[in-house]
Amino acid sequence: VKDSSGNISEEVSKTVTTTSPTASEVILGNITVKSGTPDFSKTATTDEGVYKAADSDGTSYYFRGAVNNNYVRFANKWWRIIRINGDGSIRLIYAGTSAHASDSIVADRINFNTIYNNNAYVGFKYTVGQLRGLKGDSIALTQLETWYTNNLASYAAKIDTNAGFCGDRTPSTSTSSINNSGGTGTTYTIYAAYIRLVRNKTPDLTCANSSDLYTISNSSKGNKSLTYPIGLITADEVSMAGGVYNIANQNYYLYNGRDYWTLSPYVFDSYSAKVFAVYTNGYVGDSVANNIIGVRPVINLRSNVKITGKGTISDPYIVS
Repeated sequence: VKDSSGNISEEVSKTVTTTSPTASEVILGNITVKSGTPDFSKTATTDEGVYKAADSDGTSYYFRGAVNNNYVRFANKWWRIIRINGDGSIRLIYAGTSAHASDSIVADRINFNTIYNNNAYVGFKYTVGQLRGLKGDSIALTQLETWYTNNLASYAAKIDTNAGFCGDRTPSTSTSSINNSGGTGTTYTIYAAYIRLVRNKTPDLTCANSSDLYTISNSSKGNKSLTYPIGLITADEVSMAGGVYNIANQNYYLYNGRDYWTLSPYVFDSYSAKVFAVYTNGYVGDSVANNIIGVRPVINLRSNVKITGKGTISDPYIVS
């Protein structure tokens, strides 16, 4: 290359490659993470923001209270962010065909399981006689799979297939501590989430046993028993979002005025298998497995999807 005086010189051209941020990077860039740990014995009725806690894959960032910056548009539907998982995937709970729609329950009047007279029926999947059996599908799972096929199958490339859903079946015959006894047949059994949430108010995002982490067959972790990457919210996640056992809360983002199942076993009281649920006034409660309430889908977006927006109802995160 000649300069203005006719002298020969060399010009070096550098190409700078830039990549757009991932969805989790965009979301974290739009929030301020709170320090400390909330008081989980109290409901969250205001916008308490985002906190962090350990999960089985690292650090998770969870939304709490009446937050207004966790709206997502995906698959022509509305969702709310529960948390950014430790692996960077993003956990969403279905919010309806429009924001705050009454159809955020996709299958109303559904049993968790039609049978209830055995410990096995607290399981999302179950085998009679086994603590962590995976042979049978719960009614709740069957309904979710049907909904996934009809509504999300064409968007599968955006949905994470490695993250799982923890239905913690760690058993105890003590109401105050976990002794890993019980859990089969008609043995009176308290499950770990009862001790964490009803007695101690200490929710946990880690999954104690990989056999209780429901994942699909090509996942690198968990029990690899699901056909599709769809599940339910856990009672621990409801607690972190602002729900408290037996206390009403109509002012946090999970409230939708409907009853819906969680994934978390509660107790087997020698007669009935019971599972945690969220009720119409927003409180965390329990329900016999053959009671008829609703299911509300939960999925995980891949960590590398691209999004735009700010997460508000007027400018929601939109998956590219």
